[in-house]
Amino acid sequence: MQDVAEDRGAPPRSDGSPAPEAPHQDGRRSRWTEHRRARREDLVGAAVEAVRSAGPEFSVDDVARSAGVSKTVIYRYFSDKDELVDAVLERISRTVLLPRLLGEIAREQPDDRAGLRAVITAFVSLIEDEPELYRFAYAQTGRSGRADLVAATEHQIAAALATLMAARLDHAGLPTEPATTWAYGVVGMVQLSAHWWSTARTVPTAELIEQLVALAHGGLGALLPPPR
Repeated sequence: MQDVAEDRGAPPRSDGSPAPEAPHQDGRRSRWTEHRRARREDLVGAAVEAVRSAGPEFSVDDVARSAGVSKTVIYRYFSDKDELVDAVLERISRTVLLPRLLGEIAREQPDDRAGLRAVITAFVSLIEDEPELYRFAYAQTGRSGRADLVAATEHQIAAALATLMAARLDHAGLPTEPATTWAYGVVGMVQLSAHWWSTARTVPTAELIEQLVALAHGGLGALLPPPR
């Protein structure tokens, strides 16, 4: 295991007094900072793989095995498991969840129903493709005393939908205030329904998607003016 020659800090100064900033020292500090950032990213990647293989209740030992290091190395880069969990949530949101959903929201579609189907399909597919990552993320919602990164991700998706709806209302000369309420309503409806489905599985995937599309489009189709 790679347990030595990891983060030992900068070499101690011999004279004990502040030294003038030297170009080579700046370069060394920059390289060291980059090394720590890259090493931490590697360990977060190992933690994501540990979640995939061990499930939401993964241990730091699982991460150490995935990374091929000892637990001591893990704790040189993360103060405790909560900090590691936060980093894994941020990685899942940044590289898995948001690219899929925001990409579908931004993609041009032939009509509103097709657009809703694309976004809902992307979310349901995520649950099917990455069941352990989804279970892990959902299990972290509302953690006491920690940033709710799951809620932050939901806010970004709702904000993107609200921007599109507000633009449609504005172009039609209508008040834009309802857009945010409608966007959060759609996100909450789809998220909660899909979470129920992820454990019950009483409805085939395709049928679930069409049911959610019908509900979302039934409401938004009556409220939003037609696109120009």
